[in-house]
Amino acid sequence: MNRQSNRLTFGVLATGAGVFALLQSLIAPALPTVQQAMHTSQATATWVMTAYLLSASIFTPILGRIGDLVGRKRTLVAALVALLVGCLVAALAPNITVLIVARVVQGIAGALFPLSFGIIRDEFPAARVPTAISSLSAVIAVGSGLGMVLAGPIVGALDYRWLFWFPVIIVAITTVIAHRFVPESPHRAEGSVNWLGAVLLSGWLVALLLPVSQSSKWGWGSPAVIVLLLAAVVLFALWALVEARSRHPLIDLRVMRLPAVWTTNTAALLFGGGMYAVWAFLPGFTQTPSSAGYGFGSSVTGAGLLMLPMLVTMFAAGVLSGRLAGRFPAKAQLTVGAVLGAAACGMLAAWHGRPWQIALAAGVFGIGIGLAYASMSILIVQSVPAAQTGAATGMNANIRTIGGSVGTALMAGLVTGRLQPSGHPYASGYTNGFALLALFCLAAALAAFLVPAHRAVPVVVAGSAPKPESVRN
Repeated sequence: MNRQSNRLTFGVLATGAGVFALLQSLIAPALPTVQQAMHTSQATATWVMTAYLLSASIFTPILGRIGDLVGRKRTLVAALVALLVGCLVAALAPNITVLIVARVVQGIAGALFPLSFGIIRDEFPAARVPTAISSLSAVIAVGSGLGMVLAGPIVGALDYRWLFWFPVIIVAITTVIAHRFVPESPHRAEGSVNWLGAVLLSGWLVALLLPVSQSSKWGWGSPAVIVLLLAAVVLFALWALVEARSRHPLIDLRVMRLPAVWTTNTAALLFGGGMYAVWAFLPGFTQTPSSAGYGFGSSVTGAGLLMLPMLVTMFAAGVLSGRLAGRFPAKAQLTVGAVLGAAACGMLAAWHGRPWQIALAAGVFGIGIGLAYASMSILIVQSVPAAQTGAATGMNANIRTIGGSVGTALMAGLVTGRLQPSGHPYASGYTNGFALLALFCLAAALAAFLVPAHRAVPVVVAGSAPKPESVRN
């Protein structure tokens, strides 16, 4: 590919992945509006988020594997079509049931993340791969937080349905360009999809994420939570057994056991817990009226503006990450990013009396997210064979989501465990919660420190002996 083709390909990948990431957070601030417009309960409205999370968790590794087998460009276009259909149905949804189904369809596009990383690895010159991956990671990270900034103005000026109409327009154009100009990947994995493994993977992910995401409503000790968590353990054990015995596993557990992969995934789990919980609870903290003893009574738009420093520093750090890779290796970036996340959460726990303090802590956390997001992807791509890129990066994204679900659930328990007579949480709930998230990020830094020095990985080409693939650091 020439440089101009690289830029066009990257633009398509960044747009598709960015829109999907945007839809993760874009609807969250508008849930009360959706609840009122569709005459439903708060518990039902939260399924607009839960359905999206579960769907993405299931389809990301499965379609990542399918892309490795049948072609990443072909699978990328299919994922974009699913995102387009899901957004169109959501924009036209007459009731909450249809909207939830539309969010399930949108979740299929979670595979855009691993597919995009795989296409970059296949098509870009080796020297440009770290820069391209870090830049794409920055776009994904910023998109994940940008929804909190854009939701208020869009809903205020237009209507909540435009949260989906804008993506319809963008994704439609992106799909056409992707079909026409993105090249098909030359690498193919051998074998077929292990559908039994796919069913078991879906089962344990749902059994794990559903009670974790709903624990604040159901209660950790409720029969539903206990039964589902036990089911997750059993299904995970069955899945691991099936995958270990399969000639063509959905997720090659030998790859998952590579030291660089499992340590990076551990850091992803812990850092994801801190990152998603901050995104979920910091806007609510700022929107709490000062009469509660903290907070600033911010509007949805005002809370989003306080998050803006995080988005700016997140994007800047993510873009610079790849360009600094030669002097600042991915392992060091992940370690520093996690330490900065811990520092920011510590600042929020101890220093939150003024809006500028929140903005400063958010900016520091943004640097940490930018470095960590990019370096996780680089470490995984560098550490696995090219034919495993989609499945491995998809599983890394899933593990980060699982960590986010756990961190958010624990934070919710601390924040909402005790309420003031006014109905607002006590300040100590937020203080203790942010302190816990700081510990999550410190543990992620320790896991990142344990990532071994990078070495070449074998690339198996059908009909030939394994050959070492050059690596970038």
